[in-house]
Amino acid sequence: MESVNWLAVLGAAATGFVVGGIWYGPVFGKAWMAATGITEEQAKSANLVKVYGLTYVLNVIAATSLVMLLGPERTWQTGLLYGAITGATFVSTALGITYLFESRSLKHFLINAGYQTLNFAAMGVVLGAWR
Repeated sequence: MESVNWLAVLGAAATGFVVGGIWYGPVFGKAWMAATGITEEQAKSANLVKVYGLTYVLNVIAATSLVMLLGPERTWQTGLLYGAITGATFVSTALGITYLFESRSLKHFLINAGYQTLNFAAMGVVLGAWR
């Protein structure tokens, strides 16, 4: 834990908002809404302080775990690789199991798993570069 740069962890946690804003906005926003059944009105009526606040807390926890996995000799390249692997294997497979039991669509899974893979890769880059 001595090698953890807490400012980097906080910065890495914030990358989820940038990646998510693009992923769930212009790239897959309409497809995600269709897959979830969430309407624009429902999205606008959400408690955004709660959603974004708790999202940031959860991303801080994820970034803390990822930086410990990366270790003290991390680089942006190892951060990218380990982040992508973490998102594609640990996170996406866990989502996949849940989605199977909830009978969610493959499209919904691919959108969310793709985001998590990209988000963890981005967090890894920040954590590896900002030691």
